[in-house]
Amino acid sequence: MSASAQEPARIPPSTLVVQLLGRPRTDVDGAPGYRLRSRKSWALLAFLLLGERPPARSQLASLLFADADDPLGALRWCLAEIRRALGSTVVLDGDPVTISLPVGTTVDVDVLVRGHWSTAVDLPGLGQDLLDGLVILHADAFESWLLSERRRLAAATESILHEAALGHLARGDLDRARDLAVRAAVLSPLDENHQALLIRLYRLAGEDEAARRQYDAWAAVAERELGAPPGAPVLLAMREGPRPAGGAGGVSIQAVTEAGVAAVSAGALVAGVSSFENAVGLADRGGVDSERISTRLVLAEALIHTLGGLDEAGLAILTEAERIAVANGDREATTRVQAEVGYVDFLRARYDRAERSLTQVLAEDATSPSVRAKAMTYLGSVASDRAEYPRAVALLQGAVRASRGVDEPRREAFALSMLGRVSLLRGDLAGATELLVAAGDLAERDHWLSFLPWPQAMLGQTWLSLGDLDAAARALEQSFARACQIGDPCWEGISARGLAMLAEAQGEVDHAFAVLLDARARVNRLADPYVWLDVHILDALCEIGRRHGHPLTASWADAMLDRSSRTGMRELTVRAMLHEAASGFRGDAEVAAILAADIDSSVLSALVAAAGER
Repeated sequence: MSASAQEPARIPPSTLVVQLLGRPRTDVDGAPGYRLRSRKSWALLAFLLLGERPPARSQLASLLFADADDPLGALRWCLAEIRRALGSTVVLDGDPVTISLPVGTTVDVDVLVRGHWSTAVDLPGLGQDLLDGLVILHADAFESWLLSERRRLAAATESILHEAALGHLARGDLDRARDLAVRAAVLSPLDENHQALLIRLYRLAGEDEAARRQYDAWAAVAERELGAPPGAPVLLAMREGPRPAGGAGGVSIQAVTEAGVAAVSAGALVAGVSSFENAVGLADRGGVDSERISTRLVLAEALIHTLGGLDEAGLAILTEAERIAVANGDREATTRVQAEVGYVDFLRARYDRAERSLTQVLAEDATSPSVRAKAMTYLGSVASDRAEYPRAVALLQGAVRASRGVDEPRREAFALSMLGRVSLLRGDLAGATELLVAAGDLAERDHWLSFLPWPQAMLGQTWLSLGDLDAAARALEQSFARACQIGDPCWEGISARGLAMLAEAQGEVDHAFAVLLDARARVNRLADPYVWLDVHILDALCEIGRRHGHPLTASWADAMLDRSSRTGMRELTVRAMLHEAASGFRGDAEVAAILAADIDSSVLSALVAAAGER
């Protein structure tokens, strides 16, 4: 069994436990520890544990103790109180202030973000706010930071509950899976993937009437709140049923699988998926675990890498495949599963979960060169979405080399396009042009025409930034036309965003707003959109809205901050805070400057500096 796939042992009782979810507290050897007397001590501890890098003492004094007669003295007192609570072996000192916890310490927010679901789902404070009930007066910047972190950890809780429900589903524990799925749905009642999972669980348990009631309830909510009928994930979940038992031969499985591949290649997705589902059933009846794994992988990859928004069904199948692979010690199959799970988490902006899966793939000796190239590409894309740009560049350059090594030009084209995006976002327009042209040329040579709109759209945006409006128009119009012909919501959205920015540059401001709003609608028409792209479009709405005084700019900025901070999109969070600060929100500009200090982008640094001068 792969060590990375094993579930970790439960937290032993004889440790220091720091609980920041809910009412904060510490436990030592299973008993209540020292009770911090100052709310600011808890605030300081949370900031130190959750921050990206050690903060300067002057920064902490300004953030939490600006109203004190002696801000640095008040900071020293709180640091001393934290040392007393955490024990004599804690390291908490210096300028900038660094914190190193005693060996064996467990911090609940760290388990939530980075731990295995089986441990995280049992956290006492799961589902409660970070530092619940804590209010710090006269600290607007800290309150902005705290709200952002609360959003991020609430999203992490939702992800853990959904992941745990899938894990119990794979084990056959439908009752426990259903309880967890209900909790996830309560946290985010408009997330169609939670509804699809809940309906799937009812159907698998043979509770068809309950499934129908859940479907009808969701249909009413979707129509009322979203203006749309139930989507593909829910419709597919309603097709589920109890799994039959029996026997079959490998030749039949191969024939059915080949028929599915042919159907999907011809564009007949429903027929192809049906064939793959039949192959899974045949493999289960045959009882050969290698076939049970391989058929599930084929089915899951078909569901995930299509345009039907069926990632949720694919995740359920992947979780089953992983359970069988781990039980049989099939380390190579486990890495294939984890790479695909990481990809879905990347699209959904569940970056901490994606990072966990993809890092495990790269650390596993059994990972094949092809899967390694895939994982490196996805992990580099995660780093790019999170604005960890130097790391993204290193990973994506490695992915380009690895893809060439296994002769996978499409993977190479994808990695090149993401490298080009990093250059564009950081203002390296010459580098972006070179990389995006290379990505498009490679995709064309490999006849991957369905991918072309992505690098073309970003190339059009690059030319727009260079001031070549004619070249930008040609690239963006061609990209949008191709995307519409293919029917890919993400490609349509990125192309439309570029066309809107072009329209503004040409003086067509009203048209620019209309195109951007349409771009958001296109991106979000499926249950499994690329979340980063939606927030990227919101940024354009805020940017143009601020320039032209649109009355909805503040509401767009609020929506942008909510989505970016929930997911950990660091640059987009900074940009959202700058948009809010321009609307008069106190504290946001200061926190934006703190967060931007960790992001290697001259473009962002210039925006923060300009905001500080206003």
